[in-house]
Amino acid sequence: MQNVKKIGIVFMAAVCMGFFSITCTFAEDAAKDAIAKWIAEFQPSVMSEDEQKKELEWFAKAAKPFQNIKIRSVAEGINTHKWEAKVLAKAFFEITGIKVVHDIIGEGEVVERLQKQIETSKKTYDIYVNDADLIGTHLRADSALDFVNFSKEEGKDVTNPFLDFDDFLNLEFGQDYDKNQLQIPDQQFANLYWFRYDWFTNPEFMKEFKEKYGYDLGVPINWAAYEDIAEFFTGKEINGVKVYGHMDYGKRSPSLGWRFTDAWLSIAGVGDKGLPNGLPVDEWGIRVENRIPVGSSVSRGGAANSPAAVYALTKYVEWMKKYAPPYAMYMTWAEAGPVPAKGNVAQRIFQYITWLSDDSFNSAKSPVTDENGNPLWRVAPTPHGKYWDEGMKVGYQDAGSWTILKNSVTGDSRKAAWLWAQFCISKSVCLKKFLVGRTPVRKSTIFSSYLAEEEKKGTYGGIITFYKSPMERMWTDSGPNVPHYPKLARLWWENIAPAATGKVTPQEAMNNIAAAMDKAMSQLDLVKYSPKLNPEKDPEYWLSQPGSPKPERPDEKGKTMAYDKLIGQWKR
Repeated sequence: MQNVKKIGIVFMAAVCMGFFSITCTFAEDAAKDAIAKWIAEFQPSVMSEDEQKKELEWFAKAAKPFQNIKIRSVAEGINTHKWEAKVLAKAFFEITGIKVVHDIIGEGEVVERLQKQIETSKKTYDIYVNDADLIGTHLRADSALDFVNFSKEEGKDVTNPFLDFDDFLNLEFGQDYDKNQLQIPDQQFANLYWFRYDWFTNPEFMKEFKEKYGYDLGVPINWAAYEDIAEFFTGKEINGVKVYGHMDYGKRSPSLGWRFTDAWLSIAGVGDKGLPNGLPVDEWGIRVENRIPVGSSVSRGGAANSPAAVYALTKYVEWMKKYAPPYAMYMTWAEAGPVPAKGNVAQRIFQYITWLSDDSFNSAKSPVTDENGNPLWRVAPTPHGKYWDEGMKVGYQDAGSWTILKNSVTGDSRKAAWLWAQFCISKSVCLKKFLVGRTPVRKSTIFSSYLAEEEKKGTYGGIITFYKSPMERMWTDSGPNVPHYPKLARLWWENIAPAATGKVTPQEAMNNIAAAMDKAMSQLDLVKYSPKLNPEKDPEYWLSQPGSPKPERPDEKGKTMAYDKLIGQWKR
């Protein structure tokens, strides 16, 4: 009887082993089929199909220990992330067996949920696409996983051998003062000057502008020229449409704060020289000494309420009132982004290029394309204000970056989340992802032969040329000097809104922002480099020192450059 039992046990074990073998073979076959299917979907690619096959096979193999794990990630609602949620999450599951729920919510809500997870150490998401603007928060809270160290040690077995850190654009955006990689870019988009190239090269308009202003109509180099061009086009009727010379947004919302913290003050010339961010005074007007924030008010050596900052806000309010469509005042950044595609805006000084991925800017039916769907618009460098000095950053880049909160995400969840992030930034998919959202993160994408041909055609209106240019490094995100982005960012829109509606003057608004930031920083008690405010001095003391804060400057005369000459400089 015992022998019978033994035989039965052996038989059942053999059956189970056979079943396991069949299951494994089935799973492997399914993965192979999925890889073949998705290679076809992920065209064009900077990789050959054989190279893609090797990379995707690596993902399938590395994910075997994590079958049927479910992870949650979150990102803001732009086309890039919507495509990740709809397409890449499905591809990742079919290839790896790891289920991903990729939530798409508002950017402000992303920050709120991330902050709550940092404070409570209770996991809401395994991984965030969180702007690198929060690098100062993460380094001071010691909240984020160092991806480079993780990839060499704990996560070595789940780090893609094809990842190639050297291929990424602007890795420094996600680095702390010691170059630890706390965030890695998933998408990024610059904030550039946008204009109607067809109107700017119209001989009739060129002649009329020269006669009125005494210089050539072209890409504005400074704010004085931007203002002249805005005045020139506002009120004109072109092709039966009333035209405005400027577009912006002013609704009381978190995005109104981004309108300013996304380097508007730096573009005006508020901060100091230095890349990627001014030192000792950055683009928020915060002075930092030895990595420690010491104040934002002029009386403490900051520049948030300096003449340059007041000038920045004054021009925002003035241009909105005089040259923008009346409905712009009631829009958020997302609502205002696609408006120039209606064909009634001549230029926009503050255009996030992610919105240029919208079909309304690119279809043959659009009023801003020709009959073949080629853009009648172009992008160019951001014009700078009268306080700007050579050697300062020129503009802003948004760098939505993968971030793992190390105190609440551990073990298999951490490894599976890292696999998902790497899949979304893999060379296999990055070129296709650029075509969807125009938010590149890899040099190999920008310098690909495919985009070189598109650049020759003018398909992307100068976006590719910008990213290939050495000028690109002068467009940066908010740097590590901002000690607590969630607490400080809300102070901007709350105080800008009254100025936008005329309830307070620009000087009063900037005084309120500077005082509120100083108060908030004085109450912070952070793990590293916590703020310690300078004692207050007569503002004239600081205004008489070299660099920022800068004393009052006289107005400039308008200066422009022909687009084709300017783009030639980019190419060189």
